[in-house]
Amino acid sequence: MAITFPKFAFTIFTILLFSSLVAGKYHRFSRTLSPEAFRLKKEKLSHLHFYFHDIVSGQNPTAVRVAEAAITNKSFTGFGAVVMIDDPLTVKPQLSSKQVGRAQGIYASAALNELGFLMVLNFAFTEGKYNGSTLSVLGRNTVFSTVREMPIVGGSGLFRFASGYAQAKTHTIDFKTGDAVVENLLAQAREASYAYFCFHDSVSAQNPTPIRVAKASMINM
Repeated sequence: MAITFPKFAFTIFTILLFSSLVAGKYHRFSRTLSPEAFRLKKEKLSHLHFYFHDIVSGQNPTAVRVAEAAITNKSFTGFGAVVMIDDPLTVKPQLSSKQVGRAQGIYASAALNELGFLMVLNFAFTEGKYNGSTLSVLGRNTVFSTVREMPIVGGSGLFRFASGYAQAKTHTIDFKTGDAVVENLLAQAREASYAYFCFHDSVSAQNPTPIRVAKASMINM
């Protein structure tokens, strides 16, 4: 006895098969690309030099503490303190000198026995051809070391595919107010890679994926 296959079922099967093929073609999670596809025939090295102003005092601080642990105020390193920053970057040590960008992100006291910060920040540039481009830094900053080196883990705009390192050197620090000026030298190189995915940030419903864990005192002002 022959088995008949309804026409509508065949149509649905065809649509599903075609959709799977299209999804496989255009929505793969990752694929390998040649540097030439992004006109990256040769690595380009860039060296940037600027000053980072971390202002914690006064009426308009650029660095504010947003969280702390129960032991933070008992720890001589301030262990557990988390600070959110939007610090100006200038071409000279003086705050009044030309601004070339902002350092935006967080640093947190992550060492019990020495003053060592976990740095998670973006250097967002506003000057010249670098306007709108960023470099991302993730690393360890032992602030009393003469020179601290932290890795550049990525970037955007002209610094897309960036990698490299940032060196920080304290220029001045006011131990009374906590304000500091830090000299930065950045060197970076580019490499090509590509990934495709969708990011779902669900703040509503019964099972949100992002949740607020801390806030600064100035948020509700």
